Amino acid sequence: MRPDQVDHEGFGFRPVPLGVRRAGRAAYERLRRATGEPPVPPSFKDRLATVDTRLFESVADHHWPYGDRVLPRLSRSANHGLLWGAVAAGLVLTRSRRARRGAVRGMASLAVASATINTLGKRSVRRARPVLDAVPVVRRLKRQPITTSFPSGHAASAAAFAAGVALESRGWGAVVAPIAFSVAFSRVYTGVHYPADVLAGAALGVGAAFAVRGLVPTRDQLPSPGRPLVDTPALPGGRGLVMVVNAGAGTPDRVRALREALPLMEVVETTGPDLARELEAAAQRAVALGACGGDGTVNTAAATALRHGLPLAVLPGGTLNHFTYDLGVEDPQDLVRAVERGEAVAVDVGRFRSGPEGTSGIFLNTFSLGVYPELVHERERWSGRIGGRLADVVAAVHVRRRSRPLRAVVDGRRRALWLLFAGNCTYGRMGLTAGRRVDLADGLLDVRAVHGGRWPGVRLLGAALAGPLSRSPFHAAVRRLRVRVEGIAPGTRLAFDGEIGPCGPVLRVDKLHEALTVYRPLTL
Repeated sequence: MRPDQVDHEGFGFRPVPLGVRRAGRAAYERLRRATGEPPVPPSFKDRLATVDTRLFESVADHHWPYGDRVLPRLSRSANHGLLWGAVAAGLVLTRSRRARRGAVRGMASLAVASATINTLGKRSVRRARPVLDAVPVVRRLKRQPITTSFPSGHAASAAAFAAGVALESRGWGAVVAPIAFSVAFSRVYTGVHYPADVLAGAALGVGAAFAVRGLVPTRDQLPSPGRPLVDTPALPGGRGLVMVVNAGAGTPDRVRALREALPLMEVVETTGPDLARELEAAAQRAVALGACGGDGTVNTAAATALRHGLPLAVLPGGTLNHFTYDLGVEDPQDLVRAVERGEAVAVDVGRFRSGPEGTSGIFLNTFSLGVYPELVHERERWSGRIGGRLADVVAAVHVRRRSRPLRAVVDGRRRALWLLFAGNCTYGRMGLTAGRRVDLADGLLDVRAVHGGRWPGVRLLGAALAGPLSRSPFHAAVRRLRVRVEGIAPGTRLAFDGEIGPCGPVLRVDKLHEALTVYRPLTL
């Protein structure tokens, strides 16, 4: 090893104690001066290594209040991503949609960053770990890492998780960022990484988060689900807004936050049986009608707003809240911005009519015939006795054992169907979770039919995993302006936005294009 190589701080070379490195370099320079040779100018790599070493020594020499107690423990807690798994679990428990999406995106970004570091990063630059002579013993980790130093995997994981959360929610990203910074800094503080290792790892982590966003766009990258824009009165302080709250929805915190932000708003709390009556009374004195509850509550409010020609303001308060979330209203702050600025859009409304013998009405999300209405009916029958989740299982078993395919004439052709589904506007791939609509005013029905036959569970799952405009021997997915179903057997049930009712012998489903005006923020 040449004397001019000993101060490369482990960039591909065996580490040498700091005193020996400095003495060797000085001796080599004295020898060159004695022989009349000009000094060798340091390369960029030498200068970078020198700055890196001096920063490392500065951190080691400086006393950081409470650092000796907190930072080594924080560094150990981040081993194998355990700390970030706990933070992600905490975000999920907040019940905030943005927080949950941030947790999922953060963990996905962390996985990509870790895979990149372990497969490429550590193998590309074989840099040795820093010498611990200058680091106080109290700061050192009990178990020193044995992998190469460049780049820092802990810093990459911390930056990837924080950046992933921030891409979904700036607010939650600001909460997570100080923890991520502390983990990254702790790697220098405990003496297991140079500052350059940490900076490179953090850059790779942020890059991993943006790579994940390139594969799975964040919500603000998707097309706006609300258009066209319509002129709607701005309601400063909520003046003229009457918000009818379904008290059974269990959302007092959201309603309280909305009251504080819109002090001039009138709030009416009611329960399910009186909901329609209270909405009708509120519409008589409101400039804009509001509703807080689940999809069924919003459906009833939308029907009332249509009859009275009022704009609708919706706040999610149920279990699924498909319409409000697709609209872009996820929390009180979203609705407050839209109401005070007068930002609103026109959306489509689905309509179904089954004659005087059956139920007629509207749907903002979905309408269906077949096994799904039966499943909802059984779930409601059992949920009061054994609880919601167990009722889902029992209902599925009952429906599977007793159900038969629906036999009817659909658009002039006789069919046997396990399920006939009509969505208000086009859904994405449904998958094992609910799909999302990127346009709430496309003027179309998303019609999906699961053909009758053996293995209904397999058929239904295949249709759920398929996208729009897809076909298979098990199912068909098309877009229609209207659907007509005849020859429906007596006793058949239909479902719309989570509600169920009897269906008459003839059913017509169509659309009211851009019929409903709804407040939504134009910038999410």
